[in-house]
Amino acid sequence: MYLDKAEIKSGIGRWLKVDFGKTIEMAEKHEVYQSLVRTVMEKVTENWCDTDEIYSNGKQAYYLSAEFLMGRALGNNLINLGILDDVREVLAELDIDFNVIEDAEEDAGLGNGGLGRLAACFLDSMVTLNLPGHGYGIRYKNGIFNQKFENGFQVEYPESWLKYGDPWSIKKASEEVIVEFGDQTVRAIPHDTPIIGYGTKNVNTLRLWEAAPVKDLDLTAFNAQEYEEATREKARAEDISRVLYPNDSTNEGKKLRLKQQYFFVSASLQDILRKFKLTHGNDFEKLPEFAAIQLNDTHPVIAIPELMRLLYDVEGLEWNDAWDIVQKTCAYTNHTILAEALEKWWIRLYEEVVPRIYEITQRINIELIQLLEKKFPGQRGRQKRMSIIQGDLIHMAWMAIYGTHATNGVAALHTEILKEQELKEWYELFPERFQNKTNGVTQRRWMLLSNQQLSSLITELIGDKWITDLTELKKLEKYAEDEEILKRFLDIKHEKKVEFAKYMKNEQGVEIDPDSIFDIQIKRLHEYKRQLLNIFHVIDLYNRIKADPKLKMNPVTYIFGAKAAPGYLRAKGIIKLIHDVAEVVNNDPVVDGRIKVVFVENYRVSVAHKMFPAADISEQISTAGKEASGTGNMKFMLNGALTLGTLDGANVEIVEEAGEENNFIFGLKVEDILKMKKEGYDPHKPYNEVEGLKAVVDVLMDGTFSDEGTGYFEELYTSLMEGASWHDADQYFVLEDFDAYREIQKKANEAYSDKMKWAKMAWINIANGGKFSSDRTIAQYASEIWDIEAKKL
Repeated sequence: MYLDKAEIKSGIGRWLKVDFGKTIEMAEKHEVYQSLVRTVMEKVTENWCDTDEIYSNGKQAYYLSAEFLMGRALGNNLINLGILDDVREVLAELDIDFNVIEDAEEDAGLGNGGLGRLAACFLDSMVTLNLPGHGYGIRYKNGIFNQKFENGFQVEYPESWLKYGDPWSIKKASEEVIVEFGDQTVRAIPHDTPIIGYGTKNVNTLRLWEAAPVKDLDLTAFNAQEYEEATREKARAEDISRVLYPNDSTNEGKKLRLKQQYFFVSASLQDILRKFKLTHGNDFEKLPEFAAIQLNDTHPVIAIPELMRLLYDVEGLEWNDAWDIVQKTCAYTNHTILAEALEKWWIRLYEEVVPRIYEITQRINIELIQLLEKKFPGQRGRQKRMSIIQGDLIHMAWMAIYGTHATNGVAALHTEILKEQELKEWYELFPERFQNKTNGVTQRRWMLLSNQQLSSLITELIGDKWITDLTELKKLEKYAEDEEILKRFLDIKHEKKVEFAKYMKNEQGVEIDPDSIFDIQIKRLHEYKRQLLNIFHVIDLYNRIKADPKLKMNPVTYIFGAKAAPGYLRAKGIIKLIHDVAEVVNNDPVVDGRIKVVFVENYRVSVAHKMFPAADISEQISTAGKEASGTGNMKFMLNGALTLGTLDGANVEIVEEAGEENNFIFGLKVEDILKMKKEGYDPHKPYNEVEGLKAVVDVLMDGTFSDEGTGYFEELYTSLMEGASWHDADQYFVLEDFDAYREIQKKANEAYSDKMKWAKMAWINIANGGKFSSDRTIAQYASEIWDIEAKKL
């Protein structure tokens, strides 16, 4: 037993007195929460220190990421430690509701979307597999933002998750480092969070850096009563770790983003080298034997020239020796096919913020060009396209591929598109460096914690090995024809739908029918993810009901959850449109409960816990070839929702595992889109020829809905019908795929009428979800890229 009930109870009481000077009867819920965490941390720390010790002499992996979307830690850690039930019982004895204490924990504001949530899943899998792997990132004081809807518009408010501090983290001030920019020098102060595994004593580490000034106060200015000037440097330093993804629509915003990236990368690399030197001295040729550095997307790619600076400038290695070490130590994960998402920096800005890094980047680029001339002599066009520095821009993805020994995509289709299209010339240069590592999710959080009812049923049927080996789910297939089991599954699904409906009633005052189909699209708001296609279908369905008030269909609740980046105006326009459609549809008596539109406010991990288990239909409708992988699709699948989607990202592999007949696949494929682009695509054709589509699109312009003078709707219309200077009309093929989407929606609605058949399809999806555990993904990284081995306490 990790902690017995008596220790839990006495620990809560003791820490309430030490930290707050209160008894249990006097304490606020956040104080009880913090005291409970302190009790757990007290026991965890010994194993944490012991884990560091056993890892110290071998090779370790370091995962550098701008985001770690951890969610709440309490429930997840208590489940992994095996003491959740005991804690519930102790709190019940103290007349405290565990759910109230759990709700006292804020979601950690350290990430935004799939990139950050994947990183969090990876940390969970590393420690559960007893692998020596740790995370490095930024300790943002504020997350991206708290989302509110005001008159249908998204309004951003600060996401101040550290209001009461973070009892899960420990400040390690003695290990701070200095980070220097062209115009500023700051301190990087580490905060360590334990990553607790399931069924293991091992405890890994997430180290997050907080930016602080070298001097807190300019006393001369303060004494001269120039108070703002006296604290200006403090504010400038703290801005670096103040907000996740600050708006970068201006040069100042771009500088801050670049500073954030260099800040955490430089601090992390200094820390890695410090640890290496403690054990191995200055024998840096051995660094690749003891450290594997994974660059999660392009945000941390500045690590390549920074590691060169540290080895060449600071440690005094020869340039070629340093470069060999950098390439052997670092690896790069590509998360996008979108060209605009492959990060680039203006030379002047880069040179101003990190002047020495720019000089090193120039030298790296010269050597790349020399290599290209040797490999592809006289091919000036190719050399220009593949240069890291082109015109006024520095291409970070090119730096990433050149400066590492491995580049991986995150789904089979994604990797093939990289090799055959987007990164074809790089694949021809370095074919041995390209790999695929299909993403995964941790079943501990996304089943065991968030869907305890389904988890209990699965364990009853096949035992509990699935918790650490998800391929065990395959054993569930033998129950696919068992009506009693399928009825129990449907009862659990209904229970989770009721839970989510209660949440929406309590939080937003919105009533939804648990007996309706829950059709859910939750993901970052982006045009390529095509929330617009989803709401266009709802408008068309509404128009058909108005034309035929007796139209028969199974009731559907269309549920959205998404944040739009503060500067992404089209995404904000889509949010406004969804709300305007909801206002009309939800209040029209002719609809008679057949359709309802709901937008979940401030979608985040703790809300996702309620949404994935409640879903009947998983909307995965991105334009084929645009979604690298997706992980929400996997969470839906494992919780018994059917995928309604395109053959994009990991949807392809989901269908391969569970069968196309058990999901609803529609729309253009990658090869279809390539052909249409080559032949020329005109959205006016579907606009004029597809029944009902013109009426749907025209609502953007005919005054049916109002964007209140923002111009959002007109701009959306123009982007679809005419395009813009930087893209073709309807670049994500919303209109071309509309009719196929409408047909598959109709097919899914009809299929739901046979509840037992639907339950069987959902059950087969669960049974074939074993591939999509992040445990499998991380085991592949460990053996095929990092070359690290498990070490267990």
